[in-house]
Amino acid sequence: MTTPARIETTMTKKTMTAIARDAYCAPAQLQLRDMDVPAVGADDVLVRVEAAGVDQGVWHVVTGLPYVVRAAGFGLRRPRNPVPGMDVAGRVAAVGADVTRFRPGDEVYGTCDGAYAEYARAHQDKLAPKPASLSFAQAATVPISACAALHGLRDAGRLAAGQRVLITGAGGGVGSYAVQIAKADGAHVTGVCRTAKTDLVRSLGADHVIDHTREDFTTGADRYDLILDTAGNRRLGRLRRVLAPRGALVIVGGPGGGRVLQGADRQIRAMLLSLFVGQRLTGLMSTESAADLETLTGLIDSGALTPALDRTYPLARTPDALAYLTTGQVAGKIAITI
Repeated sequence: MTTPARIETTMTKKTMTAIARDAYCAPAQLQLRDMDVPAVGADDVLVRVEAAGVDQGVWHVVTGLPYVVRAAGFGLRRPRNPVPGMDVAGRVAAVGADVTRFRPGDEVYGTCDGAYAEYARAHQDKLAPKPASLSFAQAATVPISACAALHGLRDAGRLAAGQRVLITGAGGGVGSYAVQIAKADGAHVTGVCRTAKTDLVRSLGADHVIDHTREDFTTGADRYDLILDTAGNRRLGRLRRVLAPRGALVIVGGPGGGRVLQGADRQIRAMLLSLFVGQRLTGLMSTESAADLETLTGLIDSGALTPALDRTYPLARTPDALAYLTTGQVAGKIAITI
């Protein structure tokens, strides 16, 4: 007979308020519901959610598009977890028997299963202590987007000090973090964004800012050692034109590919083309970890990395937050506050 896991907890609440849906749907169909508080396993942490991040991945998980999202473990026919949301910041409410890194009352941030609720369950290896200098709303915008920026530059891009780096979508979620991380690593950074975000990108430390509504950087004379293309739609040939002969292009998401491969088709084509050219062309698959969060915390504590928080929404207005996300007007990140 298996002995139940010992749970260390300071809570007695059994139900919670959450944003949920029973089937993949448009964000406007999300509903505010009363639900059971998630059960905690031996390696799990139950987080009392103070804030949750909003990113393009949430839209994909809510809608179930592209279909490869469903095959990635979110549920083929219907959502495995009715509550969406992955970025989280809050206080530990309970820990499983094998959790050694946290105790009830600790302030944490990271990724979880179902952040758009009063309580969310996370594996202990997906959390880290919240940076003391950040509000919960700021901290909730960090994990997924900043980890993607870190992996795109450090791992896929193999960034080195002194390189010339170009970041498209520099005023967005991943891009706003990428500008700061690249600068912290000693790169010369050019940020590409729309007119309304040029001041933000300059404030993040970009050495040069290009307004893509007024200038096509792919026709210029500059060449870059590394291009981080966040949610772009430019043809590979045009990006390669401004990439150094031995440079690296890292594609992070993007439109195209239809309902099956949306955002992934350019990555696949880039990796295939990379086999036949001197330039290194690749996509990005980013997974968050406690070690990465601690790296980001170090940058935050040093002042090299600061979340650009556009605005916050209360939990009941989560559909409005996702609608605003799809406009492309978000300067940096947005968060849901609980």
